[in-house]
Amino acid sequence: MFVIYEKSTTKIIEVYRKNSYSKKTSYKTMSAAKAALTRITKARKEIGGFDIFDLAIAEYNYYLTKIEKQVEKTNMMTGKKYKESINTPGYMSPSSEAYWSM
Repeated sequence: MFVIYEKSTTKIIEVYRKNSYSKKTSYKTMSAAKAALTRITKARKEIGGFDIFDLAIAEYNYYLTKIEKQVEKTNMMTGKKYKESINTPGYMSPSSEAYWSM
């Protein structure tokens, strides 16, 4: 599995599928990821977004162990500081109200 991520923040790029509400975040082969990267950069250039040099492709396990940044946050209930992945959605983070209201 391969992922496309933004180099500066190391955040995984989510691509919305055509005629669907689902998102695609990983690709089975390197060539599929390269094709997606080309489509993303062409679409984003039209609206003034990413340049091809702002994004990169990595194998998923390598990305998790070597590239992905950890951010320091504060637990909303206890006030203790902890580190979590930059890709953690808000509703799954103990630092957000949505996490504690479920």
